[in-house]
Amino acid sequence: MNREPPGPPGHTYADPTVLALLDGPGRPGRDVPRARQVFVNRTLRMDRIEAVGFDMDYTLALYRLGPVEGLAFSLTRDRMVERLGYPEAVRAMRYDPDFVIRGLVMDKQTGNLFKMDRHNHVGRCFHGTRPLPADEIRRLYREEKIRLSSPRFAWLDTLFSLPEACLFAGVVDVLAEAGRPATWEKLYDDIRSTIDTVHADGSLKALVRADLAHFVIRDPELGPALHKLRSGGKRLFLLTNSAWDYTDAVMRHVLDGVLPEYPSWRNYFDFAVTAARKPGFFSEKRPIEALGPDGAVLGEAQVLERNVLYQGGSLSELERLAGFGGERVLYVGDHIYGDILRSRRDSLWRTCMVVEELERELAWLEGKVPALEELARLEDLRARLGDELSTRRSALNVAERRLERGNPGPEERARLEEERRRAKAELELLRRAHRDADARIATLGEIVEGGFNRFWGLTFKEGHENSRFGEQIEDYACVYTSRVSNLAFYSPMEYFRSARVLMPHERAGLALAPFGDEHAVPRAAARPSKAPKP
Repeated sequence: MNREPPGPPGHTYADPTVLALLDGPGRPGRDVPRARQVFVNRTLRMDRIEAVGFDMDYTLALYRLGPVEGLAFSLTRDRMVERLGYPEAVRAMRYDPDFVIRGLVMDKQTGNLFKMDRHNHVGRCFHGTRPLPADEIRRLYREEKIRLSSPRFAWLDTLFSLPEACLFAGVVDVLAEAGRPATWEKLYDDIRSTIDTVHADGSLKALVRADLAHFVIRDPELGPALHKLRSGGKRLFLLTNSAWDYTDAVMRHVLDGVLPEYPSWRNYFDFAVTAARKPGFFSEKRPIEALGPDGAVLGEAQVLERNVLYQGGSLSELERLAGFGGERVLYVGDHIYGDILRSRRDSLWRTCMVVEELERELAWLEGKVPALEELARLEDLRARLGDELSTRRSALNVAERRLERGNPGPEERARLEEERRRAKAELELLRRAHRDADARIATLGEIVEGGFNRFWGLTFKEGHENSRFGEQIEDYACVYTSRVSNLAFYSPMEYFRSARVLMPHERAGLALAPFGDEHAVPRAAARPSKAPKP
């Protein structure tokens, strides 16, 4: 027997006093600017989290993207000219931060750079910096399934990879203009090996360390956010791929002296593991080694202590020595594969992804609410027009068959011909309205997406679908946010609830919320349910 709650539709089943408390000023974690919120893909109860681990680069330490990626670009570019014999024209190339975003794919067979939606459908595509026409995109990428695991493709899912994508496109242009034959796979390998050397030999990090204030943001809210977690009974740890000396320099810049009760950055953490070699950390078996003040290896760690730096190790070893693990651990990182995907595959750790690009994109979208609302109305209108066109075409086909095959009498023929004339006129009217809606949707789409980035559009969307990058965030991050310090807006015991996920048959008839309406069914929830990708 179905039991309906009492009261009319829309009735609120709460005491007025309770509602007054909910709507009162100073609601913790609720009056947070949208760009500083934590967004939930999978329900996360912080009261059940005992330990919170953090990556360093692009997580605790936020870099000024233009300067640091431009530096990596120029160092790699110059070495390719000086050591690998690339044309001198390559040295004249400049880093263009607008041309590269996370979530792009480099095609090492064709020299192309493209962006996909969540179905691996290729949308925008460039050969070097030249946009490819739609027919060429169809010829190259619509006849076979794209598998990113193939050696042919390189998936750019980290901020570290942006300089190499910009270099790849620029050198393709230079070589094409010079008429110099090239193997794009060799170009990719040359860029990859050179930029790895720039990172590995310390030349990039030496320049960053020499002017940390220019390259690394000192967020004054980071210390209070970490303090709030510690005060809530959480154990904090650092787990980074960076070496101990660079880690110490960057963390001193980011955290030392922010709060008087934490004179050193190490005071915030129960332990810190450097040179972790993720993603191998999550699947391989290696001991954790203790380091002396000068970085010398003291031996295999038997316990994990404060004010001692460690290096290496593995997931199983860390959990054994720390005495915690599984779903009691939340790990915060910026790299989908290294920090998020492998953590989800090889452990039960819960995951929070830091997406630095989020703040800028949300600020842009909040300024485009009227256009987004008009887009939603027009897309609904276009769907209704499409349905009506299909129905009218079928009716017209029936009338024409009766005229051609039914041998009707004069009166019946006159009636059917009038019916056909009227149906054709109505069809033409509907087709014109459909074309007008298509044109307006295309214009608004260009305003919203092209206005944000004229090359690639929005980071998290490709057309009306989530981008491949956006889909990865949904699949592998329990929660995501733009910076670690956003956690200061929430209780250490916060219950991050995911919205109800609706399948298409459940959404039918629901009025979905426009952007900015937090009291109706969120658009983000209105997507098909699916299992995480393997």
